[in-house]
This record gives sequence, C-alpha cells and structure tokens, in this order.
Amino acid sequence: MEGSATASTDDLERRLEQHRVELTAHCYRMLGSVFEAEDAVQDTMVRAWRSIDRFEGRSALRSWLYRIATNVCFDMLDGRKRRARPMDLGPARDPESVLDAGLPEVTWIEPIPDSVAVPSDGDPADVAMARETIRLAFVAALQHLPPRQRAVLILCEVLRWKAAEVAELLETSVASVNSALQRARATLSASDVDAASATPSVDEADEALLARYVAAFEQYDMEALTSLIHEDATQSMPPFELWLRGREDILAWWVGQGAGCRGSRVIPTTAANGSPAFGQYKPADDGEGYVPWALQVLEIEDGRVVEFTFFLDTQTLFPLFGLPLEFQE
Repeated sequence: MEGSATASTDDLERRLEQHRVELTAHCYRMLGSVFEAEDAVQDTMVRAWRSIDRFEGRSALRSWLYRIATNVCFDMLDGRKRRARPMDLGPARDPESVLDAGLPEVTWIEPIPDSVAVPSDGDPADVAMARETIRLAFVAALQHLPPRQRAVLILCEVLRWKAAEVAELLETSVASVNSALQRARATLSASDVDAASATPSVDEADEALLARYVAAFEQYDMEALTSLIHEDATQSMPPFELWLRGREDILAWWVGQGAGCRGSRVIPTTAANGSPAFGQYKPADDGEGYVPWALQVLEIEDGRVVEFTFFLDTQTLFPLFGLPLEFQE
C-alpha cells in the first residue's frame, strides 16, 4: 500500500508540474513581476495539493489549476497599485536631464526569462503566442486593466478559452464575461497593443543585427550604432523614471551622462519577454575588471532596434538570467 501511495503522489506531482511553465506565464501577465508570479504558482501548487481530495474531476486539471492561480493573483492584486514602465508615468525627457532618485522595485514591470514562461516544445504556434504575449509592452498594457478584466482578456485572447469556460472559472455569467472583454479590448486598443500585434520572434537576419550591435556597443562606435537603431527608438532604465525617445537623444545620452558605459562588455543571455537580452558589464571604477550594470532587453522591427530597456537591478536580475555578478576578461 505504501508503494502505491508513493506512486500516486509521484504521479500527482508530475501532473501538476507539467503545468508550471504556462501557469507562470499566466501569473506573470496578471502581476507584471516574475518573482510574484513564481510565488503565485507555488501557492497554487500548495492549494492544489491540499484540496486534491475535493477535486471531483468535473473539469480538467488544467482548468482547475487556472482557477486557483487566477484567484491567487486576485488576492495578490487586491489594493495594490499597477506596475508600469517609465513611459507610462510621464513624457520623454531631454538626454541632459538630471537622473531622478529612482522609484521602488514594486513600481516596475520586471523582465522574465523565456525559459520559465515559454514551453520548450509543443505546437510552434502555441510557443510563438506564449512568447509574444509576455512582451514588455503587452504586459504593461495589461496592467492598465482592472484585475477581473485583465483575467478575462488573458483567458479569452491569449489562452483562447470560450466565454462560457471563463464564466465558469470566474463564477460569473457569460454576458458579464463578454462585457468585461469588450471593455478590456477598448482599453488596450488605446495603447495600440494587443495579443496579435506583438513583434515576431528574432530571425536569422536579426541574429546578424544583434552581433553587429554587440560589437558596436563594446567599441562604443556611435556611427555604427546609428545604422542599427531606428530613428524613433526609445530607451528606458528602471528604476529611473527618465526615458528617451529618438535615436539622437539616445546616442546623446550614451556619450553624455551615460559615458561611463564606454568600454563595456555585452554578454548574450537567455531571451527575456520574447526578446533578445544581454548582460552589460561596465569597467570597474578601480580599473580592475567589470561590474554588472544592466540587463539589456532589445526590441527589433524591420532590421532596426526600436526599443532599449536597461534594467539596472542587476543584483536581483543577473542570477535569474544565469549571469555572474563578477566578470573578468
């Protein structure tokens, strides 16, 4: 009997764990934080373990787990301000603007490694949708929605659930779901972002572009960088509110206040939010080696970089992305 119980426990654990990646992506879309998403999924698994005897199998295990995870997210979002990106908080600044003091971590959308939110196999269309719907702009747009509208839009538009299925999960009516979905779509349309309009995955041509970018950035070759950056590109640097719009302002920043980045090393790492990502290490002040400076996440369209997000919380993010906190040549 003991062996049978162990086998049953192992089977249940396997069945729960096979949903961890998609549940992490779901909670990340809801919460905008990779660390909160992982906590929410862990709480979901614990709740599932504790109540498995009451799971009557009237719905699929996957649907039941989504119900638990969504309710966990509702609890976490209760009374909390939305996470954002710098461009959500105010207009673009001049490259000579003095850096602000920075805002607390809970203010910002956090980057998430594709490895914890995107399935490593499966239907290519599903993998592409998973990657596209964790992009920073899409996740940031979701945060403008009230939690229940957010859940409805994710379940209907991203996961392609039927309104009746969403109504059952949220314990509401189909009419209520359809109304919430209509309002959510209207809000997202104002942001010019939706689940179907995300940037396509990086292709071979973009890989060559990224190699040129790394070389140009490490050489701090502004002429070469000019050819790689779209003229209307944007740059932001959480936790600072300051953000820049336009290639000229970005390059002016890099040779002005950002000149300390000259001589940096840029190391490719796992993709973040469906986009290429790099660990940037700038020269140490004492001239001995390099120190972590930023997790760079780049958006590419039509063969140009259109957005730079430099996440400066390296002590937290570098280990998450498998990047060392010390770098020597």
